[in-house]
Amino acid sequence: MFNPKLKPVMLAVAGVIAATSSVYAADKAIKASAVDVVSTTPLQGIGLTLDKVPANIQTVKGDELKKQQSVTIADYMTDNLQGVSVNDTQNNPFQPDILFRGFSASPLLGTPQGMSIYVDGVRVNEPFGDAVNWDLIPMNAIAGMSLIPGTNPLFGLNTLGGAISIQTKSGRTHQGGAVEASAGSWGRRTGSAEYGGVSKDGSVDYFVSASSFREDGWRDASDTDVRQFFGKVGWQNETTKVDLSYTGADNDMIGNGLIPKDFMRNFGRDSIFTKPDQTKNTVSFMNLSGSHWFSDNVMFSGNTYYRSSNRKTLNGDVNDDYDSTEDCTGAGFDLDGCSGALNRSRTNQKSYGVNGQLTLDQDFSGKKNQFTVGAAYDYSKIKFNQSTEFGLLNASRGIDGLAASEGSDYLEESVNLKGKTKTWSLFATDTLSLNDFWHLTASGRYNHVKVENRDKLIPDASDENSLSGNHSFNRFNPAVGLNFTPTKDLTVYGSYNEGNRAPTSMELGCANPNVPCKLPNAMAGDPPLKQVVVKTFEAGLRGNLTDDVRWSAAIYRSQNYNDIHFVSVPGVANGMGYFDNVGKTRRVGLDTNLIGKMDKFSWSAGYSYVNATYQDDLQLANEVNSEEQDGVINIKKGDRLANIPKHQFKLRMQYAVTPDWTVGSNITAFSDRYMRGNENNSHESQGDSMGNGKVAGYAVVNLDTRYNLGRGWSIFGKAINIFDNEYNNGGLMGQSYYDGNGNLTGDVNSPHNLGFVSPGAPRAGWLGVRYEFDGKQLSSSADRD
Repeated sequence: MFNPKLKPVMLAVAGVIAATSSVYAADKAIKASAVDVVSTTPLQGIGLTLDKVPANIQTVKGDELKKQQSVTIADYMTDNLQGVSVNDTQNNPFQPDILFRGFSASPLLGTPQGMSIYVDGVRVNEPFGDAVNWDLIPMNAIAGMSLIPGTNPLFGLNTLGGAISIQTKSGRTHQGGAVEASAGSWGRRTGSAEYGGVSKDGSVDYFVSASSFREDGWRDASDTDVRQFFGKVGWQNETTKVDLSYTGADNDMIGNGLIPKDFMRNFGRDSIFTKPDQTKNTVSFMNLSGSHWFSDNVMFSGNTYYRSSNRKTLNGDVNDDYDSTEDCTGAGFDLDGCSGALNRSRTNQKSYGVNGQLTLDQDFSGKKNQFTVGAAYDYSKIKFNQSTEFGLLNASRGIDGLAASEGSDYLEESVNLKGKTKTWSLFATDTLSLNDFWHLTASGRYNHVKVENRDKLIPDASDENSLSGNHSFNRFNPAVGLNFTPTKDLTVYGSYNEGNRAPTSMELGCANPNVPCKLPNAMAGDPPLKQVVVKTFEAGLRGNLTDDVRWSAAIYRSQNYNDIHFVSVPGVANGMGYFDNVGKTRRVGLDTNLIGKMDKFSWSAGYSYVNATYQDDLQLANEVNSEEQDGVINIKKGDRLANIPKHQFKLRMQYAVTPDWTVGSNITAFSDRYMRGNENNSHESQGDSMGNGKVAGYAVVNLDTRYNLGRGWSIFGKAINIFDNEYNNGGLMGQSYYDGNGNLTGDVNSPHNLGFVSPGAPRAGWLGVRYEFDGKQLSSSADRD
């Protein structure tokens, strides 16, 4: 349930919420219109008018990201889009775990990924683990994005709960230039620049942008350095358009993650557990896309791409086998006597692919009809290396490594893996208008996936500890939807969709309960995993109350079959475990929203509900839950999944104080959630920091403002968590060799049970200045809505 402090807020808004907006324009006049066109596939094609789409798509314009000064698209979605919540597992602004309708999109390996992310028609989930690196998507290159709900098979693998489709800027759509800088709390300083234009004859356009983000972080030893670049050049004539884009990034991020609640109480909310927890990401991404009109109603679009991403991690941890009775540094030393371990990993990923589709927007038997057919091929190669350097924990809970060279006895290589994944797909969709009021859509996609793993340390695939193996997965996923549009101000729809996710190289390499691994650092030989299949029913309504007020509501039921979870094993303190199919899980929910404008005041209010539950009885290894017996807990059908809040409320308000000065606010509220480790929902407080195995609900209020100085100049500011609410948005019931006072006990057989949480950021603020030029001036009062 909600924290009692939130009840007055919920009661005050309950009467005005009617339902998720398809188009987010909270600070613009919202006009009732049936000409909103959205793409129904990752590639941009002819598209369909929104009244014919059997889904509650939420779209965002790039200007909205700028106005709210969002750090990443994940930041914006958490504050504004319905059904979206966050877990700050890494506690870095560029590394959040985003959940939409209870499905995850996360940079953290081991998280059960459930969303696909596309940039200009290219899927950018990483080949190794389907992870999503938000830091590799430049914010000032985004022209717009769409959040497509449900198990839409047209968006391919991993579209279990939804898909995000991002479109980048071009010189044709964003002419002129801008430079921007800001600074403020936590030593944060940012800078960005962009420029776009079109050649004199109008055939060539170009756009380039760059950005830099640096901060010390609000928690100890948590600095971040993110540098991004984007460039695009395009050519077009009356029938053909071609774009070539390049995205580059070189980022160094520290996210020191969860912390025991006792540590926060004794050392402050900005304290950390062990350090460092460093991630270095780089990317080089080239995408050649094009489209050609064969006639006024026949269009081909496609792309081919190359993407290379590299990831290095350095994690300082307590040695899993630490025993203080052993000697770490003397003659005849034993590695079990070393209190700390520096776990390093290196992941190299290269992806290539080609996608194409043909769309025919032609009548069929005298009825309006749009048919799209296409194919896709994606190929990826990965190299994954992991090593551990043993050392000693110091007074600040950092690790002093003892390996002086590559051949040191204090250095162990545990994984050297090469993998390949080949995916090809065929898809088609057809939307037939039976008459002016009824519109029928049928879609389908066939996916074939082949995963090859080669263990360079244990090449013999017959060895049970070898990672080597070949795995194939095939499936056809259908979808059908029906829209009823009795008036231009009302749309009623219903749909059924199926989708699947094939296990990745990382999951297939860590699926043996007898040889657990510690993600993201180690893997072991495995039995095969089954692919995840999701079946989703959705129904909804949307419409216009007036020219300036729009509403929507959607209900859904998604059932996962053979869901894959990372399962902890008993008797270890640092998260060892393995991936396993855990049977069926289900998400049932409601998304609602009401948005509009009254004179100078604009607003968007929404409420979402999701009940994410296990649908099979099962046992999970667990030694910290009060209900554990012989190292396991019994999960019953209907028990809720961990770290997913059941209720959420979001309110965006903006007021134009003058034609040049606007002030905005975001209010978000989330209900409590169960900690990981309390999947049976039955843990009772034992008087320790794990409490009742829940993370309390919370509410956060943010403010933003912008003032147009004229002649292209503007100043802006943002303040977050203005009431300095101390809250947490995720939790884990775990074990540690440290007690709650930060003392290392050294007793490997009796770790301490501790409640770990993801602390939310405290009050903070930033100020900035922006200059726009060459015709791209800030909006004047004459052209503002």
